[in-house]
Formats: sequence, C-alpha cells, structure tokens
Amino acid sequence: MTRNSIPFDQLMIKAHDIWIKQGMLLTAGDFASGRFNTMAIGWGSIGMMWKQPFVQVVVRPSRYTREFMEQYVTFTVSAFPPEFKRALMLLGTKSGRNGDKIAEAGLTPVASSEVAAPGFAEANLILECRKIYWDDMAPASFLDPDIEANYPHKDYHRIYFGRIVAVFGTDFYRV
Repeated sequence: MTRNSIPFDQLMIKAHDIWIKQGMLLTAGDFASGRFNTMAIGWGSIGMMWKQPFVQVVVRPSRYTREFMEQYVTFTVSAFPPEFKRALMLLGTKSGRNGDKIAEAGLTPVASSEVAAPGFAEANLILECRKIYWDDMAPASFLDPDIEANYPHKDYHRIYFGRIVAVFGTDFYRV
C-alpha cells in the first residue's frame, strides 16, 4: 500500500466513517526497542485545538495500552481498509499482556517518521502524534445521564490529546 505525506490542511476524513466504519488502532510505545502495544479504538476526534492539529483518544484504566500511553510521549492512530476488520476485532478484544496479539492479527508494525510509536504497513492512514494534554473523565460533569451507561464498572476513560506531527495516507485522504 502506498502512503504519502499529507499536510494537515489537505487531510480529508469522514468523521463518522473513520471512527465507526473503518477501524482504527491506537499504538503507544517505542518501535526501536520493541516495547509497544496497540488497541482498537472507536471513540475520539480529529481537528484543531490550541491552534494545533490534534487527535483526541480515550483509554480505560484496565487497558494494557494505557501503561504505554502513560510512559511514552508519542502515539500513532492508524486507520485500515475494511478487509482488516477481523484483525482489528482481535486487537480490540485480546490483551497484549498475554502474548503477541499483533502477530496473531497478521499486522506488520513499521517505524514512524517523527515519533517512537509504530504505525502499520497495512494501514491506509497513519497519524503520528505527540501528547499535549490529558485529563480523566469526571462522571459529575456528564450532562447527559445516558453517558453513565457506558461505564457499568465505573472505569472512566483517560482522555489524551495528541498534536499531529505527521500524516501519511493514501490519496483517499487527500483533498
């Protein structure tokens, strides 16, 4: 798959499709040392904040990837074509604590250009990010009572904002 650098002002995404229909992976850690983990994500946002292009992702405290998000300052968000849905499902349901779930999913980690965390050879879009902010969700701030139904175990997400420092994607994502 051929991915090219895309300036952020030329990045075109369908906000709903990229999070819900396509399938995305959040990856944190250090590719060079072989210490990284990934997880499937379906909630987040991409846009502008504090005059910077950003990705916002959320991670529950129980997720193994959270340890990597806390330890490292960079992460990637990778989007995949529909044929990788089964691989992403596996990565969203298995923990990397207990084995090499990335190899089991049949995906190939690749070095990023600007950050330590890897992307994936099979991805059609890779956003390389540097953390700029985090906060813990506060249930007292939920204005819609239906939100609480997403947290039956009271395992509220930590929210991470990452400044997008590089974008690599297929022509599908270029204006």
